[in-house]
This record gives sequence, structure tokens and C-alpha cells, in this order.
Amino acid sequence: MPDGNSNGYLIVGLGNPGPAYEKTPHNLGFLAIDRLAERHGIGVRRAEAKALIGLGTINKVPVILAKPQTFMNLSGLSVVQLLAKHSLGIGDLLLIYDDLALPWMSIRIRSKGSAGGHNGVKSIIESLGSQEFSRLRLGIQAEHPAADAAKFVLAPIRRAQLEELDLLLGQAAEAVESIIANGVVKSMTAYNRRAGGTEKIQE
Repeated sequence: MPDGNSNGYLIVGLGNPGPAYEKTPHNLGFLAIDRLAERHGIGVRRAEAKALIGLGTINKVPVILAKPQTFMNLSGLSVVQLLAKHSLGIGDLLLIYDDLALPWMSIRIRSKGSAGGHNGVKSIIESLGSQEFSRLRLGIQAEHPAADAAKFVLAPIRRAQLEELDLLLGQAAEAVESIIANGVVKSMTAYNRRAGGTEKIQE
């Protein structure tokens, strides 16, 4: 995604629809969209292209906030339709999702990359025929990883982590705002270093 995008952005948070999944690790993408919507007065209620969407602006740039309602492993169907309907390209897409490979409370911005075992990202890559889109990954890895990863990501977030969750979502929203204002490269420098300490930035 080039710096200074003038087309606007399709910002997609990944999750599963329904109250049973609302506060689970696998729904951090949805929760991040909710936080952005709250911060910028955007109602994400309109049904379109198998998603709930909201139109608005962030830093004076047009944005579409979207939460696909297809369930995680079919997210690509919604994303492709939304990009086409709003005449946006792959470079205008910013994807937000949970990442079991990153420690809890960490965030990583990347300009492209593989699915890394995430079924929602895999669906989008397959539907677009490309992995050249920006993404914001939110770490959900527990201090003591669960033996059953699939069960872990769909279980409610532990009560002790809910206060930290609020902080994580705030940082995620700030990172998205930075991407829109400053571009992906500058935001990677700021947020990947800050979140990861001495860890090298991944491209």
C-alpha cells in the first residue's frame, strides 16, 4: 500500500459472527473494527457483500470499516466483493486479525506476507490471488500455549486479560490511524519496534 493513499481504505477485521464468539481471541479483528468505529463515529451496521460495513473518514481519508459475516474460513468472498463494489484495489486493503504466533498484547504491521496458518487470511489470499496487501496482526499467544489451538482461539478471553484487551485495542486503533496518516513503512518502524522491543522488524 503506497504512502499517502488517496483512494481511501477498506479496513477489514476478521472474526466469526454471533454472540458466542464475541469476546474470543479469534475475534480481535472484529473488536478492533469496533474500537475504530467508536473513536471516529462510524456506525458499522450496513449489510453489504456478506459483511457489516460502515463508511466514514479517519484523518480526513475515506474509509470503509468491515466485518465479514461469512465465518472465518470464507472471509475472502466478502473482501473481494467489497473491493470490487467500491472500486478499490488490493493496495487499498488493510486487514486486522489475531495471530497465535505473536505473544499476547503485541502488534505487528506488515506490508505483505503469507497466511501463517490463519484460515481467514488464507481465504483472502486465495480469493484475491495475491498476498500483497497490508495487515495488522494482534498477538494472542498465551504465556503457556494451549495444547488445542483451535479450542483456545474460540474460547472466551480470560477475565484477567479483559483490562489488557482494552489497551491492546487502543494500540491497534492508533496503529491503523498511523498507517493512514503516515503510511505502512513509517508505521512499521514506530509500532513494530515499540511492540517487540529488540525484535527485528519483519517485512
